[in-house]
Amino acid sequence: MSNHANTLDLEWRPYDLTDGEHVVGNVRVSNEVDSPLLDSSRQVVAYLPPSYETGDSRYPVVYMHDGQNLFDEAMSYSGEWQVDETMERLATDGSEAIVIGVPNAGDDRRLEYTPWAHPEYGGGEADDYLEWLLESLKPAVDATLRTKPGFETTGLAGSSLGGLVSLYGYFEYPERVGFVGALSPAFWWNDEAWFDYLEDQPPRSGRIYMDVGDNESLEDDELNAAYLEDAKATADVLAEKGYDDSLRFHVDEGGRHREAAWARRFPAVVRFLLP
Repeated sequence: MSNHANTLDLEWRPYDLTDGEHVVGNVRVSNEVDSPLLDSSRQVVAYLPPSYETGDSRYPVVYMHDGQNLFDEAMSYSGEWQVDETMERLATDGSEAIVIGVPNAGDDRRLEYTPWAHPEYGGGEADDYLEWLLESLKPAVDATLRTKPGFETTGLAGSSLGGLVSLYGYFEYPERVGFVGALSPAFWWNDEAWFDYLEDQPPRSGRIYMDVGDNESLEDDELNAAYLEDAKATADVLAEKGYDDSLRFHVDEGGRHREAAWARRFPAVVRFLLP
């Protein structure tokens, strides 16, 4: 562990990052909070379930990466996941949770979301990012919102490199993270390091949802094959380790590497993962 962890002063206000009605439900935004990674700061977005204001219940929490693309298309750079709309619908079936959207670091996104460096693209600072997320941000969220703070009610979710860092964080923080959603995970970033790491991980309790499209990249057949084959191989390793009913792996026929595909699959993620 580095010495990056610190206590954050977290405050919430109604969502006001863009003009107009771009979000639904009870969505809030934080003050600027410091992240030690690259000396950056960011505003975190919180979706609160419909019953939050009418009672005193506590809720599971899903921490999601690429927070710019989750709730508000006007904030996104490639479409949105429609997390707020989906959570509002699922609440009618009793699936309620707090979702925390953590924005990425823009051009330095690959640094935060990769546990190991790529020989051409660099990266490899995920340990710092996860330490900040789980040892600084999470305690501040738990202190300011009515969360269920235990590991079994805390999850990570994301796509592409966000899927990679989510699954890595699940294994690195077994005392903090009890479920994970990894959509179209980019294990190709350094798949040799990934599979060496995965083989060394002991089985643990929790739930894992993982999926991949069979058409992630229209422009690069080799990359498309890497997404598909690495995801299947990861699912095989997890199955060998005893993740049976606790693992859901899905190949999305025709699925592309884009927010629209992840938005379509997100309801299945929530239904499987929420305790």
